[in-house]
Amino acid sequence: MTPHAGEPPAVSVRRWRRRLADERAEAELYRSLAARRGGEDGEILLGIADAEARHAAHWERLLGDDVGPPRPGSLRTRALIALARRFGSVFVLALVQQAETRTPYDADLDATRSMAADERLHVEVVRGLAARGRARVSGTFRAAVFGANDGLVSNLALVLGVSGGGLAATSILLTGLAGLLAGALSMGAGEWISVRSQRELLAASAPDRATQSLVPHLDVDANELALVYRARGMRPDEAERRAEAVLRSQEPAHDAPSTEALDAVGSSTGAAVSSLVFFAAGAVVPVLPYALGLSGVSAAVLACVLVGTALLSTGALVGVLSGGPPLARALRQLAIGLGAAGITYAVGTVAGAALG
Repeated sequence: MTPHAGEPPAVSVRRWRRRLADERAEAELYRSLAARRGGEDGEILLGIADAEARHAAHWERLLGDDVGPPRPGSLRTRALIALARRFGSVFVLALVQQAETRTPYDADLDATRSMAADERLHVEVVRGLAARGRARVSGTFRAAVFGANDGLVSNLALVLGVSGGGLAATSILLTGLAGLLAGALSMGAGEWISVRSQRELLAASAPDRATQSLVPHLDVDANELALVYRARGMRPDEAERRAEAVLRSQEPAHDAPSTEALDAVGSSTGAAVSSLVFFAAGAVVPVLPYALGLSGVSAAVLACVLVGTALLSTGALVGVLSGGPPLARALRQLAIGLGAAGITYAVGTVAGAALG
């Protein structure tokens, strides 16, 4: 293939070499992820690595004798490789998902249409793998993130509210510590009850496997088993076909209760502990300036800076895990948290002036 019309050959060679280096690095990235994850996930990731190797071969053919010495891939890909070799977690997959959306092949006339299609398909494959990981960590992770955010925002609002009311630094510190303890216990207990209730509801909705023993004794002509399937949401014709198949084969009358839904809800104890610990970790941040002996405006400003930094971090983390833009999620967290604290400070200031 010849270079683009109007593009100097040297420029084309540099671009092709860059594409080759990136494809080789991406193949290494997926092989590193496959080595860490193994199983079916590993096989899928190795399949993507093979596709990236085919893409690399395309650029090697274009370059011919101009391939030159091996070059490193992009800084972003090299960073992902380093993370993949050490972790291979859902967070790395989420970052890879973000990276795969930035394919240059849609606008590169030297790339084949199949290569561009492959890259688009890789996004969906990685999205699916990341979704599996998100489902496995969603319960505990949700409790941890919500707990930390609640601790940061609620205790900052509490501290600034009483600060606006004119309380002394020691009183503000005591109020913040009381808010930390009360909030952490409340969050832990509430999360335990919430998750336990969800699991109990799912268990109550699962079919009673003891009814399997009734199948051999059912009236084939009446086929009341179809009513069970209709009650569970099947259309009448689908319910009839399913019931007839069960009666003919004596297979289980009910599907086994799904563990995916329970996994998504998570463990009630794990969620409670995560919520309690992370709420406490978040709630201690706005108290730190007062614990260090600061007071007045300087303590309030430092508390806002510390909490704002933590909110940006948790927001970006949620953005990465969800596959969304980390910066947008981080700024949203910051705006909500500081907005709530600002309102509480204003109310405390007005209340302090009225009561004073």
